Amino acid sequence: MKGIEYRGVSSVDGPIVIVHRSENVFYGEIVAVRDRNGQKRTGRIIDISKEYAVVQVFGSTTGIDLHESSVEFLDTPMELRVGDGLLGRIFNGLGEPIDGYPAIMSSKKQNVNGYPINPYARVYPRDFIQTGISAIDGMNTLIRGQKLPIFSGNGLPHNKLAAQIIRQAKILNSDESFVMVFAGMGIKYDVAQFFINTFEQSGVLSRVVMFQSLADAPSIERIITPRCALTAAEYLAYEKNMHVLVVMTDMTNYCEALREISTTRGEVPGRKGYPGYLYSDLAELYERAGKIKGSTGSITQIPILTMPNDDISHPIPDLTGYITEGQIVLDREMSQKGLYPPVSGLPSLSRLMKDGIGTGMTREDHKDVSSQLFAAYSKVKSIRNLAAIIGEEELSEVDKMYLHFGDKFENEFLCQDEYEDRTIEQTLDIGWKMLAMLPRSELYRIKPEYIEKYMPESVV
Repeated sequence: MKGIEYRGVSSVDGPIVIVHRSENVFYGEIVAVRDRNGQKRTGRIIDISKEYAVVQVFGSTTGIDLHESSVEFLDTPMELRVGDGLLGRIFNGLGEPIDGYPAIMSSKKQNVNGYPINPYARVYPRDFIQTGISAIDGMNTLIRGQKLPIFSGNGLPHNKLAAQIIRQAKILNSDESFVMVFAGMGIKYDVAQFFINTFEQSGVLSRVVMFQSLADAPSIERIITPRCALTAAEYLAYEKNMHVLVVMTDMTNYCEALREISTTRGEVPGRKGYPGYLYSDLAELYERAGKIKGSTGSITQIPILTMPNDDISHPIPDLTGYITEGQIVLDREMSQKGLYPPVSGLPSLSRLMKDGIGTGMTREDHKDVSSQLFAAYSKVKSIRNLAAIIGEEELSEVDKMYLHFGDKFENEFLCQDEYEDRTIEQTLDIGWKMLAMLPRSELYRIKPEYIEKYMPESVV
């Protein structure tokens, strides 16, 4: 029966409490655990056997006595209160207000675990999002409803890049603006404050919902944080018909918390100690992005993850790459040269780019320019490796042109100020300026009529 407190628990191991189960308990149910002083802690059921239920407590289990503590099954899943008062608020990782204001006035609650979207109800993402960043708009275009992660490393400016995207993102040919949902998992206080200051200075704070699980919060809280954020995003997108941009940082901290819980539960580890269900768990989060029929709203996701040891083959970026529609990869060598944003030209990819560019969306020459820039920059990498062996003076004249192109491309096309907001036309024009440094015979991926129309006059 619900509403009954059961005296005593069977064992306590870190954040995991094992209790005798009552009838009709269910996976994901919220549980109230009280210690001998009556202090209440919230937890949820993460495993059930015939006699026992495994409860994951959000917070410290210090003071929970095996005999004097009590457990109450609340007959409800983890829920987030949603309503018109969400925007402009700051919550902790469990959806509780931490901005000094009371809880929002609403009787509506939604299950934070979400519901799978029927694939038939999904609308294919097509609308181009202009971020004002040439490395993204020109070569790795972000599409409304897409999930495009940023693969970074410790110390690289991924937060600065995410903040710039949030400030500048807009849908062309539309007056509709974005609202932002920010989820911080295990982030330091200065990172959280950086985003708050950025939102205030750019005037978008009133259109942002923030969920912060700081580094000093219980690591278990990080499991719920992105789910609360995505629940808020789903409410704003599918019930209020808003365009929602969700930034989640740092997914590596989330996966570390998942590994911690898995180890505590004694589960058989998978690659590098992460649980075998890491792929499906990440997919639960990432697949909550998109557009659905019957709603003009959308959810676009930008998860940020720091690759351990800058290893792109690590399980977290590896599995993320399988689920998402591309990735923006930041390069440490470019960052050390002082280039911002240090977007690595070749490993970065947007799989939905082809469906959101071209006539009527960006510009007719976008696809050809992007393809030619990729091909030319790829050749630059090969020539740089060759020059390191035989010396630059032994290269052919065309190869030297490519080296010059590579330096200019990195310093003028990929590199820009963090407050510089380029239109897609400006980005493509800079791309043409770069390609003008190469012989006409090398521009084999661009239609001749585009060369005649867009190539700078001084070169043609």
